[in-house]
Amino acid sequence: MSISHAPPPDSLESDISDIADPSSTASGSSPDLVPLVPTSSRRTRVPRWLRRTTGPLLLLALWQLLSSSGVLTADVLASPGRIAQVGTDLIADGSLPSAMGTSLTRVALGLLLGTVVGTGLALLSGLFRVGEDLVDAPVQMLRTVPFVGLIPLFIIWFGIGEAPKVAIITLGVTFPLYLNVYAGIRGVDAQLIEAGESLGLSRWGLVRHVVLPGALPGALTGLRYSLGIAWLALVFAEQVNADSGIGFLMVQARDFLRTDVIVVCLVVYAFLGLFADFTVRSLERLLLQWRPTFTGR
Repeated sequence: MSISHAPPPDSLESDISDIADPSSTASGSSPDLVPLVPTSSRRTRVPRWLRRTTGPLLLLALWQLLSSSGVLTADVLASPGRIAQVGTDLIADGSLPSAMGTSLTRVALGLLLGTVVGTGLALLSGLFRVGEDLVDAPVQMLRTVPFVGLIPLFIIWFGIGEAPKVAIITLGVTFPLYLNVYAGIRGVDAQLIEAGESLGLSRWGLVRHVVLPGALPGALTGLRYSLGIAWLALVFAEQVNADSGIGFLMVQARDFLRTDVIVVCLVVYAFLGLFADFTVRSLERLLLQWRPTFTGR
């Protein structure tokens, strides 16, 4: 005779109903179960643009507080309100837009020439061993010379017009582009080259489809560095016998002890550089969609 340990049918149905309805217990009442939600899901997501602007806004508020309390006097550093008023006046009388146009023209010319020279030398040195032997050593020697120290020589060569200013910017732009493009070319995986050769690609096909795409991230990084140095070079260039441009406004403001105008010009430099960097980063996202990267957590 076998003994069955299965519960009676009524008891089994009762257990099933208790599982289906957690609110019913032996005592007859129970608080509702609260679903478990991850803490990260319950946190309010702050927009990223708001987080990125919090730091500058706090710094601006601290600056205004120090100016209002008298810790920062006007002859040391003007208040943000005063700087905003001066900037509005410079825009209204047309002096700031005209200076920005002149400075942008100089940067654009210097950046164009520096990009052509730096990229051309990097391609010659990176793609050909003979080019590396002829080009790399002189470029490395010139790179160690501060381009600001060449200003007197440029004045002797090109005079005091626009040519020395554009030449300074060109020289500052050339070397970062050369280094990054050259490193990008020489950093291409050799296995990719072998794979391209096994597929029957010609030398030009390898350069076009393997080497240049592989060097593109480095080239864009070099362009970002070059843009930053271009604005730095512009500051020095526009203090050399300039009669227009943002640097000329700064020189005039220095002579009259106008710290508010100087800060306005510095803010304009900063925003122009930020806009240029944003443009290159947008270009990176557009041209490098094929390359998955870590974007932070």
